[in-house]
Formats: sequence, C-alpha cells, structure tokens
Amino acid sequence: MSDSLERLAEVLEARKNADPDSSYVAKLYSKGLDAILKKIGEEATETVMAAKDGDREKIIYETADLWFHSLVLLAHQGLKPQDVLDELDRRFGLSGLEEKARRGK
Repeated sequence: MSDSLERLAEVLEARKNADPDSSYVAKLYSKGLDAILKKIGEEATETVMAAKDGDREKIIYETADLWFHSLVLLAHQGLKPQDVLDELDRRFGLSGLEEKARRGK
C-alpha cells in the first residue's frame, strides 16, 4: 500500500475518537453514515463535472476529494484501504465482463 494511503488511514482511524469540534473528519464521523454517504455523492458529482469540463487539475482535485471521503467511509465501516487494494488485486487479470459474470449481475 502506498505510504500516503497508509498514513491517511492512520489519521482517519485516530479521528474516530477525536472531539467533533477538533477536526472536519471527527465532525463527519459524529454525523454518521448518511452524512458520509452524502459527501461521497457530492464529491462523485463534482468529479464527473470536472471530467466533463476536461480540466485536468480539477479532475485531480475532485478525485482526491472523492478518494478521501471514500477512505473516511472505509474507516467508519471498520475497513482499510488495503481491503480495497486486495480486491483490486483479486480482479487483476480478469476481464470486466468475466468479473461481472462471476458476481451474477
């Protein structure tokens, strides 16, 4: 796992026990799952809009926000970035069509 992801995961985990007035992430955790999901939806929409505009810097910025809030969700659910990386490794070498067929969707 990248050092950046690992460091960020550690910070996000530590924020679970922080005073909501002390950090943005602690406040988001205190608001619960629906607030985290809403934020991911907002960031996903902003990422799509940046891509439609074709602005490379905005795409990077908004994707970083989307990834960040997805990592907040993972931590909230007791998961780690490595869990997602393991799933991506599992899929490596499978065609997307084959992977979908295995899921029965």
